[in-house]
Amino acid sequence: MRFIMIGIILVFAGFLVLGIFGHDFQAATLESGEFGTCYEYFDDKPPVEINCSFKIFEQTIFFGGIIGLIGIGIISLIKGVKGDWDNNVKPEDMVGPGGRQTDDSDKD
Repeated sequence: MRFIMIGIILVFAGFLVLGIFGHDFQAATLESGEFGTCYEYFDDKPPVEINCSFKIFEQTIFFGGIIGLIGIGIISLIKGVKGDWDNNVKPEDMVGPGGRQTDDSDKD
């Protein structure tokens, strides 16, 4: 069950980060494909022309990290759904109803 929860959180976090920060990294492909030159934009000064390969490399690293985060979440989900490791408990380690370990204070 915990792998399912971890998987859901990781996949959600991956899509959330992609949605929040993804728009900053999609401009490199459009600029290089349409115009052939890339620019770095600032709030307080005019745009500066930069090498497109650096901007595309940053974009690739960002999307690779997002794919990795979502991939780890999916693997965790698959592991959680299989879940047979949770049921493979040795009989001597089981406690609770139906388990072999009982409290000796009940015997009077």
